[in-house]
Amino acid sequence: MSTLYTFSTRTLGGEAVSLERYRGKVLLIVNTASECGFTPQYAGLQQLYERFGGRGFEVLGFPCNQFGKQEPGDAAQIGSFCEKNFGVTFPLFEKIDVKGPHAHPLFQYLTDERRGLFGTKAIKWNFTKFLVDRQGNVLERYAPKTKPEEIAARIEALL
Repeated sequence: MSTLYTFSTRTLGGEAVSLERYRGKVLLIVNTASECGFTPQYAGLQQLYERFGGRGFEVLGFPCNQFGKQEPGDAAQIGSFCEKNFGVTFPLFEKIDVKGPHAHPLFQYLTDERRGLFGTKAIKWNFTKFLVDRQGNVLERYAPKTKPEEIAARIEALL
């Protein structure tokens, strides 16, 4: 049986990363995009990372171009955009699919573990968020419209 920690991915810089690296941490895993109406949430995600990062919390961002083609850039463009416009220092990973037949196995797992509204698995849009506890349990799934600051109290409780 798979656990969150059995999955691997690559950073924007191309480095292979096992999610085992994040064992024992509270995680907020988010599919992101640079040209979305929710893109300003990068600022809120960065604030959460700065507020809780020293206490065992990580934000993991996964750019995705499946929703309105709102993440057209390559890895260098995505990284530059996030750093320049929002001061992002939390880990960003390679651009992936988060739904459909080519969805990254991590997102297949996340959507199996925590379904959306009406029990649907499919991710509907950019900035869907999954909250994972220190034991790797996917506790919550938040809709794109849920602002990062609205999750702060829940993160605090897990830390």
